Order: sequence, then C-alpha cells, then structure tokens
Amino acid sequence: MHAPVTPRFDSVDDVAARLAAADYIPSDAIATTVFLADRLGKPLLVEGPAGVGKTELAKAVARAIGGELIRLQCYEGVDEARALYEWNHAKQLLRITAEQGHSWDELRSDIFTDEFLLPRPLLKAIQARGETVLLVDELDKADQEIEGLLLEILGDFQVTVPELGTIHAERAPVVVLTSNATRELSEALRRRCLFLHIDYPDPELEQRIVELQVPEMTSALAESVVRLANRLRMLKLRKSPSVAETVDWGRTLVALGADDMTPEHVRDNLGVLLKHQDDIVRARHALDL
Repeated sequence: MHAPVTPRFDSVDDVAARLAAADYIPSDAIATTVFLADRLGKPLLVEGPAGVGKTELAKAVARAIGGELIRLQCYEGVDEARALYEWNHAKQLLRITAEQGHSWDELRSDIFTDEFLLPRPLLKAIQARGETVLLVDELDKADQEIEGLLLEILGDFQVTVPELGTIHAERAPVVVLTSNATRELSEALRRRCLFLHIDYPDPELEQRIVELQVPEMTSALAESVVRLANRLRMLKLRKSPSVAETVDWGRTLVALGADDMTPEHVRDNLGVLLKHQDDIVRARHALDL
C-alpha cells in the first residue's frame, strides 16, 4: 500500500514564489525539479559542491509547505539503529526487573510496545502526522547498507518492526537526499529519484541571494562581493568560497561599516571567505594584495 501523494505546489512559478518567500531564491532548474519531485511523488537527489545550498533547499521546502524538517545526518558508520529505530533497552530492563516472576511471554508482550520504541529520523518521518520534509544529508558519507535501507523504505513509505508489525505513512513526506559526490551512489537509488545538480549560481542570481540575506548592503557593494567570490573560485584552491561564505563576506563588510570594498578589507579578512592558510596565501598573491 502506497502512502497517498497529494501535490503541494500548483506550478513551477508557485514553487519559485514560495521558496523565495522562505528566503531561498531558486534557479529555474531548481524550481522545476522541486515541482516535478512533488508532483510525481519521487525523492529528490541533490548533488553539487559543498556550500551551494543543497541542505538549505530542503529547509526552505519545509518552510514553504509549513512542514516539519526531519534530518538524518549521514556519516561513516551510521547504522540502522541510528537511522531507523532502536529499543530503549535500559527502560525495558527496568520493567523486567519490576515484573520479576512473570513468564517471558508475558514480559515480551509488555516490553515490546510503542512505549519502549525509540524512533530515529526515518521512522519519525513515516510516523509524522502533518507535512514533513525528510532530509537525508550527505548520503555519500554513509555505507552502502544505508542505501539499501532507503530503497526499502522509500518504495512504499513503510517500515516493518518485527515486534509491532508494519507502520505505514499516512502521507508521504517530501524526501531530499544530498550528496557531495565523495563516492558514487548506487544506480538502484538513482533510478528511484529525480536528480538535481546544484552548482555555484551565476553572478546575477548570487547577487540576488546576497541582497536578500544582507539587506543593509547597497547593490553596488553586493556586486563587488559576488565579483570577488567568483574571482576566487577561478583559482586552484583547496576549498572555493561557498554561497554561504559569500553572504558572510557581505555581512563582514556591513559589520565593518564599509561603503565599498577596499584592498585592505580583502587582505585583512580573507579568512571569512577562505578556510585554509595556503588558499589565503595563493589568493593574496593572485589578487596582488
């Protein structure tokens, strides 16, 4: 039995408008893919370099639909117990101790109930009553076993707990999977998702983002901020400035009371944009600071 899928957005323009109202300015490709994922009831797999707004997209979708964001942060070694559910063994042991003298059959039916179940993000998303966005963040950091678990769950949005039976979602959540492409995800998972690659935005879109996030800035200063970030991205750096760091750079200039961006501002505060000393040295040389 599939969880019911009711569209949340009326059109691509509706997606763009509601995401913008949620402080996320999408490109046409982003708005279109979010609309299709919602309309087709498919998970959205978002790849791209770190810091381009993959996680923020999921958060913005949650705000746009007035839903709860449930996040599974992936890492090496994350297992089914951390992703799906586990039993509260300490509480079960206390109940067993308190009911000494009862048979195992009596105890078993008493301690394997919802009272002792600890739902983790995947099960929480299935149990949720209202609008929900399930964010599986940085899936490429997890082992392939988690991919297999996701394939099983995302197919019908249901989970079988042997001691309790099968739990079905009343309403399928919006599912966003993100990856920095540090390892290749399985073809089986990719087939079940709509794919979206997010790269650094073009300068015009990035300036709109900066102006939205740092409204105290003039358009001219925002343009200078974006121009510097793009120039740095052209260098061979260990880590190029992300969109979030471009926004931080704008906030830095506002905090310094700058009306324009001087070479001194750039030289003395490159640590806002760059996070490695060798990148800072390379940037100072390239920018002749």
